[in-house]
Parts: sequence; C-alpha cells; structure tokens
Amino acid sequence: MAGSRARWINVPLARVAMLCAVMLFVLLAHITLVQSFGSRVLDADPRNERTLILRYAHPRGDIRTYDGTTIATSRPTTGGPYRYQRVYPFGERYAAVTGHVSLRRATGVEQTQEAVLTGDDPRVKVRSMVSAGSGAGAHVRLTIRDRVQRAAHDGLAAAGVPGAAVAIHPATGAVLALASHPTYDPNALATFDRLRLALTSRRLRESPDRPLLNRALNRLYPPGATFKLVTAAAALASGEYTPTALVDAPPRLRLPGSSAYVRDTGCGSAHPTLVYAFQSPCDTAFAGIGLRLGHDLLRDQAEAFGFNAGVLRIPLAATGSRYPVTADRSQTALAAIGRYETLATPLMVAMLSAAVANDGVLMRPYLVEDVRLPDRSVVSRAAPAPYRTVMSPALARYLAAMMATTPRRGGTRSAAPGVRAAMTSVPLTEDHALVTAFAPAGAPEVAVGVVLERPGPQATAVTTIARSIIQAALS
Repeated sequence: MAGSRARWINVPLARVAMLCAVMLFVLLAHITLVQSFGSRVLDADPRNERTLILRYAHPRGDIRTYDGTTIATSRPTTGGPYRYQRVYPFGERYAAVTGHVSLRRATGVEQTQEAVLTGDDPRVKVRSMVSAGSGAGAHVRLTIRDRVQRAAHDGLAAAGVPGAAVAIHPATGAVLALASHPTYDPNALATFDRLRLALTSRRLRESPDRPLLNRALNRLYPPGATFKLVTAAAALASGEYTPTALVDAPPRLRLPGSSAYVRDTGCGSAHPTLVYAFQSPCDTAFAGIGLRLGHDLLRDQAEAFGFNAGVLRIPLAATGSRYPVTADRSQTALAAIGRYETLATPLMVAMLSAAVANDGVLMRPYLVEDVRLPDRSVVSRAAPAPYRTVMSPALARYLAAMMATTPRRGGTRSAAPGVRAAMTSVPLTEDHALVTAFAPAGAPEVAVGVVLERPGPQATAVTTIARSIIQAALS
C-alpha cells in the first residue's frame, strides 16, 4: 500500500523534475546564444553604459594631418564615469574629414578608422602589446595638408554660400584638402552631457543649411561646364575632331524632337575652333558635338572617368557620380553640356582634372597616409594605385593644352606669380558655379574641384577659391 502510494507521488515529482531540467537547458542555451552571437549587438547598443565606459576608459589614437597637425585627440576628464574625452582643436575646419565621436555614434575618419584608433584592430593590438605592453590605440596620419585645407575652408567661408572644395595630388591620388560649407563644430557633439548632445544633434539635423552633410563627397551637382572635359575627350578620341577643328556654335540649337533650345551664352563666333569653344561659354557647340558623337560614345567616355561606378571609398564613402545610361538625342545634347541627369560630386569634379594632369591615368583617391603606434612604428602605409585608365597620354596632353589656353576675351590662367594653371571656364548663368583645374600646367602637383551652390553675383568666387587652394598646395 505504501509502495503504491510512493509510486503515485513520484510520478508528479518526476514530471516537475523533467520540466525543471528542460527549463534549465533552455536557459543555458539562451545564455550561450547571447554570449556567443548576441554580444556584438549588445556592445553596439548606445544604451549599454558599460560599453560606453569602456570606450572612454582609454585614449583613442590621434588623427593628424600629413604635416603633423593634430586635428583629433583625447584628453583626460576631471571626473565622472568617462576618463577621456575626444577633442577637435580645429573643429569646423576639419569636420568634413574627422567627423566626430559622440555617446551615440561615430562619423567620418573617426568611424572608418575606429578599430585602429581604439586599438581593437588585430594588427594594432598585437604590435602594441609587443612593443608597449598594452593595447593602446594607433595614430592615423592623413594625406591632408593643413595649409591647403585652411585655404579651402577659409575660401568657402568667405564666399558665404553652400559649397565644397577638394584638392588631389594627380600622380598619387592623395587627397590634399576636403572641405564642405556650411560646417559644424565636432566638439559640440563630443560632450558627455546627454541633454546638450540631444539638443545639439537635433539643431544640426533640422538646420536648413544641412551642416552635417558632407557636400564634398555626398552632394551631387549638375557638372555644367566642367563636363566639357568629358565631351572634349570623347570628341578627340573619336578621330573626328582636333583642337583646331572648326565646330558649329549657332546662337541657339534646337533640341531634336522638341521645341526647346540650347542657347549660346557668349561664344562670340558661329564657327570657333574646338579649343576656343572649350575655353568659352559655347554650350551650343558642345551640345552639337554630343549630337554628332551619340549617346553611347559619350557614356563610355564618362564611365571611363568614373561616372556610374557606384560608391567610392577613400575610405570615407563618396556617392557615385552619374551619367544617364540611356538617352534620346535631345537628352544626349543636354548631357553633353553637363545637364539632364548628369550629376557629379565635387570629388569627381577634381578627379576630372586629376586624370588629365596624370597623362590620362586616374589614380584612386585616398585619405589615410599611414597608421602608427605611439612609438612611431608603422602599422600600415598607403600604396598609391591606378583607379582607371581614362584616355591615352597623347589625348591627355591635348586636353591639358586646351585647359591651359588663355580665353581670348579676358581671363587669366595664372594661379600664382610664375605659375600657370589649367582650368575650365565658369559660365555665370548656371545655377551652380563649378571649376576644375590643375597646376602647374607643365608639371602638375595639384588638381582642384570647387562648387558653389546658387552663388548669384558671387559666382566668380569659385575661381578665387581654386587659385587660393592651388597657391597653398604649391607654396
């Protein structure tokens, strides 16, 4: 009797024990999954205070210019849970390059070089522990020259309208300057005051000036007159044109199948040479060249320069410049003069000249020169590499000569005393003012792209900014 009662009691106990065993197994399995696969998600959660405390427990590596100017560094705090705070000594001047580190996120070089700056990169961690006995972060040296960056930033600020400027070394692809205006102060977002951070972030996001937008890399503009380089390259490559060939430049050109016209904005001749049309606001001439060459030929040449190539990482992500994949004859004529759906970033505007200046070979743009440990030992170093073969050397020399030719009706190609520059003309009737140039004309050391948004009477400032950047790069 007692035995049967014991068996009757053991059945529920066995079931409870089984249930507890299953629950324990599920709990252990869940913990294992969280620790094995969910830790990265939890670590990346901005609400994870432990991760934030660890993030600011050690100084990040410095970000420096090529010539040694420190533009981002870490300084000890006076109290609180965070031991180090990020500081940007030149704030607005370098915001488009450095980006910022805040309690919420990182942008710019701070984001793309996060692993090496914090010391989490395996190469940095191992070499740092071997040489210094700690996992300190590495310093990142950029290709940016402080003098050139200052000229770009100050020039855009003086113009007083939104815009961007990029300078590239044609032979290597090293980015010498990258500026966007309006800009912002990264120090305002590096605060540990959460309320102040929220208010500042909201103010910057909602500002109609869009200071957080990196116009140099992520804003697309109709390239206008700067696209003459592409159309002229296609024309010369076709064999149907030479620099001295006469081209038609009527006062107005009717677009095929349309009642709309392209109007001559001041060519001054009905049959100028190609080189004269190139250095004058001869929209009808280049629209006519586009009609004669056809869409496919123009598209192929544009894509040789890098249009339609998608995102380009330098390592900051640059939005891809665009040329219409398909177009009718009317649209082709407009695309040939940098209109219709043709769009380019200021980086691409600089790359147009860089390709011509480097005998037709466009080098891959890059922003990080090297990564070094605090003891100055090099972890990694940039290796310049070709990005695209845009045209033959002979064709590049033709275009370089056309860019260096002084316009017959006023203007100058002088970038500095004794230094001759090669640049495109800047029609004052466009919504945006753009210029692409390189210098010296005979032995190029810098290629520049500058854009000003709807500058009105300030349009001529675009060439002033370009010359200032060139002077700074050559001084």
